[in-house]
Amino acid sequence: MGLKIIVLAKQVPDTRNVGKDAMKADGTVNRAALPAIFNPEDLNALEQALRLKENYPGSTVTILTMGPGRAADVIREGLFRGADDGFLLTDRAFAGSDTLATSYALSCAIRKIKDFDIIIAGRQAIDGDTAQVGPQVAEKLGIPQVTYAEEIVSVSVNEVAVNDSIGEPHAVAAGELNMAQRGKVVVRRRLERGVETVSCSFPLVITVNASAPDCRPRNAKLLMKYKHAKTITERQSQSEDYIDLSADRPYLNIIEWSVNDIETDINWLGLSGSPTKVKAIENVVFQAKESKKLSADDKDIEELIVELIDNHTIG
Repeated sequence: MGLKIIVLAKQVPDTRNVGKDAMKADGTVNRAALPAIFNPEDLNALEQALRLKENYPGSTVTILTMGPGRAADVIREGLFRGADDGFLLTDRAFAGSDTLATSYALSCAIRKIKDFDIIIAGRQAIDGDTAQVGPQVAEKLGIPQVTYAEEIVSVSVNEVAVNDSIGEPHAVAAGELNMAQRGKVVVRRRLERGVETVSCSFPLVITVNASAPDCRPRNAKLLMKYKHAKTITERQSQSEDYIDLSADRPYLNIIEWSVNDIETDINWLGLSGSPTKVKAIENVVFQAKESKKLSADDKDIEELIVELIDNHTIG
């Protein structure tokens, strides 16, 4: 029996191009001022999901993302690489969400999707580096989690269990998630001081490190198949008329959900549902005088180490 896999992905600002306009006065990221990219570790997570799909026939991979309308690009990227479908959570009510509000919205969406075996996400996003959303989603759904994964080694299905009830933490509306099956996942974790192999029953959440294999490139056939995949909002704003095409080919319809489409408490979303507050922002611009050129000479390296120890940068 195939696996039903959900990949949590995020479109993030490219922090390699941060400038003076990167942050707003309220401490949130000015996304309009930065190029948007697929969060790197979420690509590592997608690759693990696609490998499971290849190894277990009949498996499906669904991309779930939250963001502005342009975040649909993340879903298309997933489709171009082998995913089967995707859901975009987009609503002004989601704006300014910290990890707590984001995980709440994602968990509500997963409850609406219902049918899944494994949720896979990147360890963290480069615009926050908190590594909190994946574990928080697991906590809100009341399912186990395995973090810092480098490889999903194997999956074994051992019994069928349908309509298992999942816990109801915080303000998540009660509901049942349809578990297609039960089984165990063996995962290799990359930790600070070594490697650990663990097994865990599913359904579960797995977060993946950047040390995991890179995601495969776009597939040319899939690119041609899904190049017109769009949300309803994108279709309404485009000049070309692809309504007939999307009606004939349902796989081109990217599902778009607002706050009203998932059962949520509005007070748990956006800035009002985000206890994390930015107190101050400081832009640091390095000057040429703050840099130092070193040769490969042992003496130069030794002097640098001594300097770094003296100013408590290391040691």
